[in-house]
Amino acid sequence: MRKTLYLKFIFAYLIFGVFSFIMVATFASNMTMEQLKREKAETLYKEATLIANTYAADLYTNDIGMDTVKRQLDAIDIYLDSVIWIINPSGRMVIDSSRPLNVDDEIVIDGFDPTIMSGSYYTTGSFFGSFDEDTLSVLAPITTDYKVRGYVAIHTSMNSLYKSKESLLSISYILLVLIFLLSMIILIFFTEFVYVPIRRITDATVQYASGNMHYEFTVDSDDEIGYLAAALQYMASEISKAEDNQKKFVANVSHDFRSPLTSIKGYLEAMIDGTIPPEMHEKYLGIVLNETERLTKLTNSLLTLNNLNVRGVVLEKSVFDINRIIRDSAASAEVQLIAKNITLELVLTGEELMVEADMGKIQQVLYNLLDNAIKFSHHDGNIKIETTEKHQKVFISVKDNGIGIPKDSLKFIWDRFYKTDLSRGKDKKGTGLGLSITKEIINAHGEHINVISTEGVGTEFIFSLPIADDDDDF
Repeated sequence: MRKTLYLKFIFAYLIFGVFSFIMVATFASNMTMEQLKREKAETLYKEATLIANTYAADLYTNDIGMDTVKRQLDAIDIYLDSVIWIINPSGRMVIDSSRPLNVDDEIVIDGFDPTIMSGSYYTTGSFFGSFDEDTLSVLAPITTDYKVRGYVAIHTSMNSLYKSKESLLSISYILLVLIFLLSMIILIFFTEFVYVPIRRITDATVQYASGNMHYEFTVDSDDEIGYLAAALQYMASEISKAEDNQKKFVANVSHDFRSPLTSIKGYLEAMIDGTIPPEMHEKYLGIVLNETERLTKLTNSLLTLNNLNVRGVVLEKSVFDINRIIRDSAASAEVQLIAKNITLELVLTGEELMVEADMGKIQQVLYNLLDNAIKFSHHDGNIKIETTEKHQKVFISVKDNGIGIPKDSLKFIWDRFYKTDLSRGKDKKGTGLGLSITKEIINAHGEHINVISTEGVGTEFIFSLPIADDDDDF
């Protein structure tokens, strides 16, 4: 397809050259010839009129002799390189500058009709069969006493005009060739700055379509073509990243499902074949139950994340008291807090702090953040949840003094299934999806969530919610 496009452009370029030549050879040729004839005829007609009003008029009034007029016409003949006649209305030749004066040799122009000039002052052809070649002729009447006594005719060969036309056309042809050659700059420009980049983009598209998302190409251009190339490369990198994430996602899901299933299968087989004695069954059934809970939690998280991706986060916004939701979340985590002897400190702004958001999803966010804080806090640790009001926003902070997150891992914590090396030893039940779901929910509200963490010191998550307007229904 790209060759066809380029060949079309070349074909259009050649068509342009051919039609330009035809235009010069036909229209320009005819226009040039007409212009030369008009200019020559105008010059001859002025001379013919001048002769008719002077020498020829004096001849018919007997103020001057034929010999004198003949000498004057001969001189003008040489100057104009043209034949000059004085003709009677009947067509009888009186004086011919191309022949000696001979009154006995009468020459009559058959079919002479002065009206042939009607509407113009010149004509071309043989002038009533008087010449063997094309001739440009002008005719000026000789008038005395308000009567037409005769005519002054001046004839010049068309060959000189043809030569002049060819000379002018030769210049036009040379200019046309130069323009055609110079216009090749456009072709070179098109090839270098349009066709070659488009060909590279097309080749890259073919590579991407075949699955080679790591194909690299360069287009050094700041215009729309360069923008298209950059957008295509960005698209390919995003698709490649998505494919890598998908592979990683499948691998992580497989791993996280395989581990508890392997444990469940192993313990059940051991109980069935007697490896685990009956008196120990209750202990290992508890382990099996914990593994099934882990599978249930992982499945529910996957379903939640899938719904967020497929349908987007569908929000059911309402106005509610964020302080109350925080207190309820803290109460639901009481068992976990007591198990690790963790102190939970609530620093809330006011008795009520009304926000406008999806209450159920914000509860899920608080649960995920508080659950993470408990998991990665030391025994006898401390967790602090704080609300702050600023610029029509409520900022909710969940801070712990636990193990912290390594600096190199901070940019990955929002990725699905990501777990830091430090968490793998402590979080046996985590799915690695909680923070991904949390970020999706906060982003859907048009808000932001940030994390501040120092390894060995602790971690703080801060997210924002819009304050409800005073006129909103509670």
